[in-house]
Amino acid sequence: MMEADHEDGSYDRNKELKLLDETKAGVKGLVDAALTKLPKIFVHDNHKVNVSSSSSSSSATNVSIPVIDLGSLHEEGNSRHEIVQKVKDAGEKWGFFQVLNHKIPQSILDEMLDGMRKFHEQDAEVKRKFYSRDITKRVFYNTNFNFYTTSEVNWRDTLYCLLAPGPLDPHQLPSICRDVIIEYLDHVKKLALTLLELLSEALGLEGNYLKDIDCAEGIFMVGNYYPPCPQPELTWGLSAHTDMGFVTILLQDQVGGLQVFHENQWFDITPFPDAFIIILGDMMQLITNDKFMSAKHRVVAQKVGPRVSVSCSLRQHVQDECQRMYEPIKELVTKENPPIYKEMKMPDLVKLVYTTKLDYDVSSPLKHFRL
Repeated sequence: MMEADHEDGSYDRNKELKLLDETKAGVKGLVDAALTKLPKIFVHDNHKVNVSSSSSSSSATNVSIPVIDLGSLHEEGNSRHEIVQKVKDAGEKWGFFQVLNHKIPQSILDEMLDGMRKFHEQDAEVKRKFYSRDITKRVFYNTNFNFYTTSEVNWRDTLYCLLAPGPLDPHQLPSICRDVIIEYLDHVKKLALTLLELLSEALGLEGNYLKDIDCAEGIFMVGNYYPPCPQPELTWGLSAHTDMGFVTILLQDQVGGLQVFHENQWFDITPFPDAFIIILGDMMQLITNDKFMSAKHRVVAQKVGPRVSVSCSLRQHVQDECQRMYEPIKELVTKENPPIYKEMKMPDLVKLVYTTKLDYDVSSPLKHFRL
C-alpha cells in the first residue's frame, strides 16, 4: 500500500484511508503483502502508546481480576448467594469478571475460534464479498468500524454478525464458519440468561428482571482478527473503549494482549483456558444508574499472532424495530440517588458511537445521555 503524499510533501490521510478500504483486504492484506513499516494511518500518538503500555502492570499491586466459578451455582447451601455477591462486587468495582465452569464444551470454544480464524485467513476473493461499510447489514466484514471517524486506526479486521433479534437467514453467514456460529449461539444464549439472572439478583431485583426488560433480545457477534504487527509500539490492536451493550461475553485465544482499566491503572488479562471474560457495557451502567460500571478495556498490538477473539454483546443494533426505551431502573432510584440518565433508545447510542469521533480517555459516550 502506497502512502498518499502530495508532491509538496503534505500527507493526504483521507486518500490513504480510501486506498486501503478499496482493497477490501483489510489489515490481513497488508500483512500478506509482507509490509515491514506501518502506513501512517495506523501510527498513533507515539508517546501515548509507549507511556500507556509501560504503565500497565497487573502485578504491581496485589489486585486480582475477579474470577467466578459457576460450577456450584445449582448446589444446595450458600453457593448461589456467594456467587451473586461476587458478581455484585465485580459489577460495582470492575465492570468486568471471568467465568469458569460455564457448561459450554471446550470443543465448541475451540471450533468457534478456529472458524473465525478460517474466515479471516480464507481466500481474499471469497472474503471480499462480505466487505462493507453498510452498518444496516446483518453480516459484514471490514477493518475498523469507525475507520473514517477515528483519529486512531487500529491493527485488526472484524467480522460482524447481528444474530438476534429477528430471524437470521443462515445463508447470510459465511459458509466457512456458518455451522459453528449457529451451534455456538445456542450455547451463548443460555449463558447470557444465567448471567442476567445473577446480575438481576446482584442488583437486589427478581432473577428474571433484566431478561424481562429485553436485555437478551439483541446479540451482536464480533469476530476480531489481530495479525502480527511489524511495529506494535506505534499502534493499538483495539484502542481504549467501553462496550455499548448490556453485557459482552468474550471468548479469546491464548495469545493475550487484552487489558482492563481499574482504579486509574491498566491491568493485563492473562488468557485463562476454558474461561469467558464478561464485560459490562454502557447500557448496563445507564439502567443501573451507575451502580454497575462499564469497563474500559483495550488490546495491545503485538509481533506475535494472529490473536483471535469472538465477542457476543447483548445489544440491539441500528435497526428501526428496536423501539424499546431505556432509563435508570425505578427500583434503583431514590430521592438520595436520583436518575442520572434520560430515557433513550439503544440504537441512539450505537449510532453515536459509529458516527462520532469519541475520546474514551476523556469521557464516556454516556455523557450524551446524562440529565
